[in-house]
Amino acid sequence: MTQASIITIGDELLIGQVIDTNSAWMAQELNKWGIRVMRRVAVGDVWEEIWNALDEEQKHADIILITGGLGPTADDITKPLLCNYFGGTMVINEAARQNVLDIFTNLNRPIIERNLKQGEVPDVCTVIQNKRGTAPGMWFDKNGKVFVSMPGVPHEMKGMMEDDVIPMLLKQFKFPAIIHKTLLTAGVGESFLAELIKHFEEALPAHIKLAYLPNYGMVRLRLTSTGFDKEKTEHEVQQFFETLQSLVKEYMVTNEDEPIEKVVGRLLLTKGKTICTAESCSGGYIAHLLTSIPGSSKFYDGSVVSYSYKAKEDLLQVEKETLELKGAVSEEVVLQMAAGALKNIKADYVIAVSGIMGPGGDMPGKPVGTVWVAFGSKEKIETQKLSFRFDRMRNIQLTAVNALNLLRKFILAER
Repeated sequence: MTQASIITIGDELLIGQVIDTNSAWMAQELNKWGIRVMRRVAVGDVWEEIWNALDEEQKHADIILITGGLGPTADDITKPLLCNYFGGTMVINEAARQNVLDIFTNLNRPIIERNLKQGEVPDVCTVIQNKRGTAPGMWFDKNGKVFVSMPGVPHEMKGMMEDDVIPMLLKQFKFPAIIHKTLLTAGVGESFLAELIKHFEEALPAHIKLAYLPNYGMVRLRLTSTGFDKEKTEHEVQQFFETLQSLVKEYMVTNEDEPIEKVVGRLLLTKGKTICTAESCSGGYIAHLLTSIPGSSKFYDGSVVSYSYKAKEDLLQVEKETLELKGAVSEEVVLQMAAGALKNIKADYVIAVSGIMGPGGDMPGKPVGTVWVAFGSKEKIETQKLSFRFDRMRNIQLTAVNALNLLRKFILAER
């Protein structure tokens, strides 16, 4: 089976200054076309390390995809290294050079020789023009292996992958279909799920794999199989997937590979209703999740991020006496926050949260990770106390996804 390897280049990746999102995106896109990524390697801006990575990865893969190190500065050594590695000579590619000139002209910016050198490429490569930036991509063939070098800038790399690299790979190789079927569960742990579907898992044929993917208090279950007959493979996986859905139906949120905010958004769209949020401890994170969905303006009305006592009083009409007697992290306060948000924003549904995210701020009876959630509508507001045990960011994320799931169940219960 034809397999791929990804090499990402840059000291900034190794020291954690920049998060490598390129590899994840590339692997997802390649997977859609039946191209299996076997290895992902990150190396620094060091000649020997890059050279050794090229030697090593071609032992394991037929396609080696490389990002990074194509800029105009001295630390960008990928292009001269590749020229040396494949025994080429640097030449001017007129189309790439003109692309650089056009970009600087359109931006009305001065251009220097360092910029123009972006148009230089090894004469042994097939040039992939960069429609979104200045550094061209490069395609090399060697001993039946394909090496593709692309910019590290995600926007530029994605355009190159979609427009050129993947179509070129599909012409050169024959790939099997990779079929995934994924569902999302909530309110049940990974171990309990495994016990629940133990016999189903034992009965799966060897070529169909089941994966457990826990995240933020929810667990995704994914069935995967590969085959050159896509229709037959998909039909077989679908049959097992339907059985899996029936076994976990009590806990299933969605039978698609999608986040909880998208599920809630679609539910609101279906009902023709809107939501607002009143957030304290999550600092607007629930609003961020909802508004990250295209078309969210059709179901999301707005948010009040009321972190202080004063903001809760002034913006959400939370009573000062309630705050002083019960504290901000209390059932009484989130109920008043929810009511105030519904009154001021006039949405159909509301989520209100207040909690202690850590690492400090705990108090007697309210340890770090304590969260109160209010959710509902003008007719009825319910509450739930949650308890988490992680670091600040993870507690915020868990607060958001659990609050969204509580509202999802509330809306479904209205039917």
